[in-house]
Amino acid sequence: MFFWRSVVGKLWFTILLLVSVVLVILTVLLLQYFERFHTDQAESELMNHAHLIVSLLEEEGVDESALAMSRNISATYETEALIIQNEEDYWYTTEGGSYDMPITIFYEDNVLSRVIEFHETIVTESDYTFPVRGEQISEEMMVVGLPVEFNNGEYGALFMYQSLDVVEEASNQTKNIIYLSAGIAIILTTVFAFFLTTRITAPLRKMRKASLEVAKGNFDTKVPILTTDEIGLLAIAFNRMARALNTNLNALNQEKEQLSRILSSMADGVITLDRDGEVMVTNPPANEFIGAWLYEQGYEVEESGHLPEELQSLFEKVVTEEMEQMGEVDVQGRSWVILMTPLYDHEHVRGAVAVLRDMTEERRHDKLRKDFIANVSHELRTPISMLQGYSEAIIDDIAGNEEEKRELAKIIYDESLRMGRLVNELLDLARMEAGHIQLTIEELDLETLAGKMIRKFQGVAKEHEVKLEGDIQPIEKTLMADSDRLEQILTNLIDNAIRHTPEAGTVTLRVEAFLNGVKLEVEDTGAGIPEEDLPFVFERFYKADKARTRGRSGTGLGLAIVKNIVEAHKGKVSAHSKVNEGTTFSVYLPYISSDK
Repeated sequence: MFFWRSVVGKLWFTILLLVSVVLVILTVLLLQYFERFHTDQAESELMNHAHLIVSLLEEEGVDESALAMSRNISATYETEALIIQNEEDYWYTTEGGSYDMPITIFYEDNVLSRVIEFHETIVTESDYTFPVRGEQISEEMMVVGLPVEFNNGEYGALFMYQSLDVVEEASNQTKNIIYLSAGIAIILTTVFAFFLTTRITAPLRKMRKASLEVAKGNFDTKVPILTTDEIGLLAIAFNRMARALNTNLNALNQEKEQLSRILSSMADGVITLDRDGEVMVTNPPANEFIGAWLYEQGYEVEESGHLPEELQSLFEKVVTEEMEQMGEVDVQGRSWVILMTPLYDHEHVRGAVAVLRDMTEERRHDKLRKDFIANVSHELRTPISMLQGYSEAIIDDIAGNEEEKRELAKIIYDESLRMGRLVNELLDLARMEAGHIQLTIEELDLETLAGKMIRKFQGVAKEHEVKLEGDIQPIEKTLMADSDRLEQILTNLIDNAIRHTPEAGTVTLRVEAFLNGVKLEVEDTGAGIPEEDLPFVFERFYKADKARTRGRSGTGLGLAIVKNIVEAHKGKVSAHSKVNEGTTFSVYLPYISSDK
């Protein structure tokens, strides 16, 4: 296959094709010419022999000497002849010949009969059927017919005919000669063309080999200069180019390596844009930013030509105003600060460079600090206030009877339990995050546990007029996990889903095998989680909008505990949500868990 893509192959094929086309055309013309030539020659010979016999018959009449001469003429030129005086008097020049055509054919055939009836001269080629040695044969014949005026004043006819096989044999011999000549010409042309193209392209092949070496980085390769023609000048230019490339590439590699190391080591993202806004250079943090934005917008990863609108707007301002611009964009719950500076080509702006800094962690930490103080204060303020108020009521003897006192004491007791539960959950979460969680790993029937959880929360679901249903698929393999901790996970997730689902909504618990483990999903049709809050749902004290909790408040630690329990099982937990469409929490647990 490579041969046909090479210069040798192309030149050889071009010359061979050109000669072949000429030979084909010439062969076709010669074949047509000689085929017609043999046919015309046969017709001419038949006509001359027929005229000779007619002249003899008209001078001598039909006698033995004339017939003998006619037979000699026919035998000499390997033809057949029929002399007709009338339907009863006719003679064949060859008695019992191979092709003695019956006389009826000459009277019945529309063309041949014109010689007898109208005294016309005819030359025709046709296929005739007649008996030979008791068998009917079909033979293509060339027939010449001449009228004969006998010395007694009567008109007859002479028909000379010959099988076209004789003409065909001569034509085949000529064809064989033409084909042989064409074949020899093709062979000679092939050899000559291949030899010529090989000699011409030998220097080019050496240059190709040298160019491949240069492409590999071997710039010391030189092309030998054997001639002073255009190819020799090309070899000189190639050697100069290799030396220049060696020098320039060394300098470029040094610059590229320095730039690459600087960009790769930067914690901030860097994007370089040309004049048209096309991305030229990026580093890993910038690629992460662009990939997250493409995913958020629904583009394929390969469609890297798209840029966030904020970044495009900043670029247009930089190009227009030729000044540094700053902006901020949120992508997939992460906050990025963008600083874009113009790049100049002498006096004109040729593009821009954007530096992107991920401020998510800083803001997250700030938010966590503020939320922790606010949430702990909020969670403790209410029970403390209630404890203080009802305690004062008891001290001031506001309660009129023992029943009211017991009711106030019951409220104080419930609020103390609530404070204790908050403190216990904080301590439990702290132990988990410190790696001190204790798991009792055992074989677990996940289908039974899922059914138990659905029955457990049916009463709560009916109380809130929410439909709780299960989609539990059979699990063929045995899952090793802590059943109590797994029940704690499902309790948190299902309770949250019911609390955040409006009336007539649906909460679905799904269990199915997934890859090399089991996937649990709790899906609701509730209000959903805003995009800006989605990255923080597993953090401490995260709570949805109080308006969506349907009057029930939690500590905000449930999902953080869920995350730590799942990670202790070597699993993963994730949340997917759209506002006003619902939320799905997914828990993946592998079949093999580490014992603790």
